[in-house]
Amino acid sequence: MYISTRGGNSRFTAAAAIKTGLAPDGGLLVPQELPTLDNSFLNELTALNYHQRAAKILKLFLDDYSESEIDACLKAAYNNIKFNDAAVAPVVKLNDEASVLELWHGPTSAFKDMALQLLPQLLSLALKKTGETAKIVILVATSGDTGKAALEGFADVVQTQIVVFYPHHGVSKIQELQMVTQEGGNVAVAAVKGNFDDTQTGVKLIFNDQGYRAKLEQQGFKLSSANSINWGRLLPQIVYYFSAYADLINQGTIKPKQSVNFVVPTGNFGNILAGYYAKLMGLPINKLICAANNNNVLTEFLRTGIYNRQRDFYKTLSPSMDILISSNLERLLYLVTGDSDKVASWMQELTEQGRYQVDAVSLKAIQQNFWSDWASDELTIETIKDVFDQYHYVMDPHTAVAWRVYTSYRQQTGDTTPTVVVSTASPFKFSESVLTAIAGKGSVNGKNEFDVLRELSRLTGWSIPVPLANLENKEIRHTTVGNKEDMPIIVKQALNR
Repeated sequence: MYISTRGGNSRFTAAAAIKTGLAPDGGLLVPQELPTLDNSFLNELTALNYHQRAAKILKLFLDDYSESEIDACLKAAYNNIKFNDAAVAPVVKLNDEASVLELWHGPTSAFKDMALQLLPQLLSLALKKTGETAKIVILVATSGDTGKAALEGFADVVQTQIVVFYPHHGVSKIQELQMVTQEGGNVAVAAVKGNFDDTQTGVKLIFNDQGYRAKLEQQGFKLSSANSINWGRLLPQIVYYFSAYADLINQGTIKPKQSVNFVVPTGNFGNILAGYYAKLMGLPINKLICAANNNNVLTEFLRTGIYNRQRDFYKTLSPSMDILISSNLERLLYLVTGDSDKVASWMQELTEQGRYQVDAVSLKAIQQNFWSDWASDELTIETIKDVFDQYHYVMDPHTAVAWRVYTSYRQQTGDTTPTVVVSTASPFKFSESVLTAIAGKGSVNGKNEFDVLRELSRLTGWSIPVPLANLENKEIRHTTVGNKEDMPIIVKQALNR
């Protein structure tokens, strides 16, 4: 059963939790208890493919789904039509100490595909299991990658509609083109004047407006989420930590039971939190290293216990991390404290005062598992160049931030634990930044985004992902731009088309 991080007596089955998205009290849904896995379970994973590994993990959490249902969901999500690598999430070794977990081989070239190809399958079944007759409206705030991945996953899925909001001029040109060209009879996309936090806050206000939701329900619509506040988004992400560990054993990089570190470029804290769930379940993780950019609110929190969103907001070369309110941190606070009243109080302080500070005991527990640093745009560009020169490996800016923070961690701690850097996007999604880093500032002059893609491919020998190459000739279908105050109206207009 699943419960809210903010208390209350409500209990949800897995299907109900996935359908609901956000708890009625505004909290996030978490499993009441976690399975504990032994070494024999981990050893079994080494002989399995990604699909089989995922099935073993998912069935531990989805006890109201049959094994055959889970299997069907996985076949629909992770197949060779949608993913261009048979391993789904391959691990690439760069040197004796560090490997890269590539999570961007899906249809939108970003790690969000790992969850958002599976979530629509789980949700469709959840609607049947709970006897739901209303149309489920998926509301998404995106800093770039979630939006396209959600659109791709939910396009034309029966009994659903999806509305995606993104910050106007706050995503890369390729990311924007991926969203505004999206096909599907049940999809809508709108740009919001402001930054990602404005966009995310607008979506949360809609979710928490009981009067608005009641009116929608009278018309046969119910709101749900595809952001990582939905447990159905977070659960598939736990899988690839276990899968990566099994691959490291198979590659001879580590021995069974040996500890590893994971470095995760982090914005909304969902990706790295999935790693923490894996650790709590028994995966031998030493440290989870949180990599941030100039919007380093998480680095400050993990170092001091003070979360303060009242700071300058920076638009960086790693826009998916341009976030000052990291929603999934609430789940971590609940896992560490087990105290829903304390969590609710901190979240209220964040809403009303823009900051909160955790107690010393909670901070110590967090720091036992997490470490953090950040990297500027200048260091990001430098890192892309250095890694390419040294390994002929091409990193997008988010992955480069993680690699830079990894080197910082090694220098500051002396820890030589084998490490996996989590790579969250194809370098071609941020081709202008990557080409500039590798070939110099003048290399993008006079080129449009597709010229830049082709030049980056020529220079590196890497192939442009087919869905990105095909964007050049796709029709722009979504042109709505509004203020954050307009978001409820935009949703209604999308539903009443």
